[in-house]
Amino acid sequence: MARKKKTDSGAKKVDASHVKGLRAEVLEQPIVDTLEWNYMPYAMSVIISRAIPEIDGFKPSHRKLLYTMYQMHLLGGSRTKSANIVGQTMRLNPHGDAAIYDTMVRLSRGYGALLTPYVDSKGNFGKVYSRDMAWAASRYTEARLDPICGEFFRDIDKDTVDFVDNYDGTVKEPSLLPTTFPNVLVSANQGIAVGMASNICGFNLGEVCDTTIARIRNPKADLMATLKAPDFPTGGQLLFDQKEMEKIYSTGRGSFKVRCKWRYDKAQNVIEVYEIPYSTSIEVIMDKVVELNKAGKIKEIADMRDETDLNGLKLAIDLKRGVDPDKLMQKLYRLTPLQDSFACNFNILIAGMPRVMGVGEILDEWTAWRTESVRRRAYYDMTKKEEKYHLLQGLKKILLDIDNAIKIIRETESDAEVIPNLMIGFGIDQVQAEYVAEIKLRNINKEYILKRTAEVDELADQIADLKDLIASPKRLQNVIIQELTEVKKKFAAPRRTEILYDVEEPVAEEEEEIPDVPVNLFLSREGYLKKITQQSLRMSFEQKYKEGDGPYLSWEANNRDELLVFTNKQQCYKCRLNDFEPSKASVLGDYLPTKLGMDEGESVFWACIPGDYSAQLLFCFENGKVARVPLSAYQTQSNRRRLTGAYSDKSPLVACLLVTEEQEYVLISTEGRAVIFNSAALSPKTTRSTQGVNIMTLKPKWHVAEAKPLAQSGIVNVSRYRSRSLPVAGALLKPEDKGEEQMTLI
Repeated sequence: MARKKKTDSGAKKVDASHVKGLRAEVLEQPIVDTLEWNYMPYAMSVIISRAIPEIDGFKPSHRKLLYTMYQMHLLGGSRTKSANIVGQTMRLNPHGDAAIYDTMVRLSRGYGALLTPYVDSKGNFGKVYSRDMAWAASRYTEARLDPICGEFFRDIDKDTVDFVDNYDGTVKEPSLLPTTFPNVLVSANQGIAVGMASNICGFNLGEVCDTTIARIRNPKADLMATLKAPDFPTGGQLLFDQKEMEKIYSTGRGSFKVRCKWRYDKAQNVIEVYEIPYSTSIEVIMDKVVELNKAGKIKEIADMRDETDLNGLKLAIDLKRGVDPDKLMQKLYRLTPLQDSFACNFNILIAGMPRVMGVGEILDEWTAWRTESVRRRAYYDMTKKEEKYHLLQGLKKILLDIDNAIKIIRETESDAEVIPNLMIGFGIDQVQAEYVAEIKLRNINKEYILKRTAEVDELADQIADLKDLIASPKRLQNVIIQELTEVKKKFAAPRRTEILYDVEEPVAEEEEEIPDVPVNLFLSREGYLKKITQQSLRMSFEQKYKEGDGPYLSWEANNRDELLVFTNKQQCYKCRLNDFEPSKASVLGDYLPTKLGMDEGESVFWACIPGDYSAQLLFCFENGKVARVPLSAYQTQSNRRRLTGAYSDKSPLVACLLVTEEQEYVLISTEGRAVIFNSAALSPKTTRSTQGVNIMTLKPKWHVAEAKPLAQSGIVNVSRYRSRSLPVAGALLKPEDKGEEQMTLI
């Protein structure tokens, strides 16, 4: 129920006295007001406080976690249990321990999602390249800050950034971290807010430092001369496109492609993939290859295994004999995530407002922000030195006539009058007098006096230097450049992602021409299918079957035809006859449940050649109902091989019949009754899972046992089993109508 607002907002009162439990009046709230009061604050909260990174390269969750670890003295110290870190972080980030731990995992060295990890982890932290390799619980793993985090917290206590209250106002936390390098471009970051998103790829730390220095010295410097291309912790090969990369660098939007790295073991005839694109995982690649293999689009692969171990990622692809590995990899690049695209969207919060910026603009914003941080640090140091200089000036006056100072203190009767008497006697202020009065008696010696006196002149020089630094933009830039040089020297690492120039995209090969030849199909009762050419069939007509198996269905077809296979689990599989290798009558053939990848316990019930999908199907169920469904309901535009819900599951299926023209069919029950009906009496249903119409009424203990065309039933007294209206119980079969195959009925 909306809160009550001013009456001029367009709200209306509605009488709700007839609804039990509600107040007599309910206030309607216009949708515009709902958006303004409820939705917009939520959207802004997600954008500003959760999903979009800021100029220091961190989202609030990252910043709160790292600052908590810094406060726990985990920078340079020993590791502690991750559960301790998660618990402490909840003082700043009250979004649940699972979310905090997930954040820490992503920042860890063990997980490997960042080029420069921030958390030095110990234990199982999973892997970024594996979807199913789960990380251990926080009570088992340990962590501390990586040494590079010292660059995030350098001089954080010198007013370099603003501090704000945490969510309950009990402690302070930094609004940004004073990073000494453009971390926003070094660490990959992805976030989905409300109405906008951010996707920032990572760049090599050394290249970013060089580019920033070049940009500071010359705002028109060529960025691509030093910042060659994005870099990813998972390695791979980046396909360099000059125009697209220039677009990304200038606008912050665009995409590029990354492919895997592989090697070929000729002795084992195996392709080993050891680096994959950052945007995918091992399981996604393997699932796609299996799918393509089942669809018959990749026939060159014999097996594919995940052989990842402590040495790193490795996908092993066993090739069939005679396969060219280079051609296969070109095909896999085109059809699988072994080559994937990375879409860039450099959306960053600047002063609380989201902006999509190019690399140059990001570096300019970071330089301006970092310049202000250095200036604030210099001002803080100058203020502290000025305070000390002021105290030492007073000390200098007294130390030059220390005997007089001692005399004043000794002759003062009251303790409260010591400070005023010193102020009068030497012409100093209260702060200076209090500092002098606190000097220990042991420090009143010649050495101490000379050191303090010399320190005054040194402080004066330092203060003058800091004032000049604060007032000189050029000197501030030089400080930033010096810090960037030190960061590169200490933490830079070689590129992991190789850059490929002038690489041609894999072109789709023309599909192999499917031979247009007539074939004969034989399906056994247990689901073995044989595709035999007419020439082979003439040489040996006698079919071989497994013990206990026998013939079920057979067709004369074309090698280009499709086959629909219906199973006992209400599923329909579509395949091409060309997917089956030609066989002989003397072999068992292909086992369809295995060939089509059926589920466990699933078996073949019936199959047909759909042709042009103009025919129709009759599904006859044990409860006496018959459903008529057009074959076109199973014709899919995509290459999908399996359709679920192929027919109704309300009653067990007795038979499935192909209707090419209207004719009569017969249902026979376990009671020994039969009903003859014409297919024209049934109207086609648009849904595959329809239950159909009732044809035969049955007593509870009986059910339909057979359904077949009348011409194949052997019934002689046809008129006895016809009826003017349906459903009917049917007539008992006479002995002469049972035929030779039906001696008794169960």
